[in-house]
Amino acid sequence: MTQEFYGRDLARYKLERASEELDTARLLLDNEKLKASNNRAYYSIYYSITAVLCLEPIAFKRHKDTIGYFNKNYVHTGIFPNGIGRNISKAAKIRHASDYDEFYIANREEAEKQIQTAKMMIDLVDKYISDL
Repeated sequence: MTQEFYGRDLARYKLERASEELDTARLLLDNEKLKASNNRAYYSIYYSITAVLCLEPIAFKRHKDTIGYFNKNYVHTGIFPNGIGRNISKAAKIRHASDYDEFYIANREEAEKQIQTAKMMIDLVDKYISDL
């Protein structure tokens, strides 16, 4: 099995995982579990990013480094739209607050935006992988 073939298989697997997390985020939103929905939407975004990076292949231990590398090499270079970088950063902050700030109050509108960002990432990454 060539490295490129393995990378594409792994990318498709990670994108499938991103879709599963998005489905979970939607279920949680429907059941008013907003903090948990924010968490799963973020992980959908994160798995979409790692799908792209496994095509190089490159991986990082910290989410912050993964997102930074993606923004530098894929968003700032125009491969992915500039606005998605801001949405990813916001999703990471919201996920962190949802998971660790016991006084953070999640709201439905914000959770819906996180889900929209996750869906957008899945669509963008699917197109990116398909076009290679």
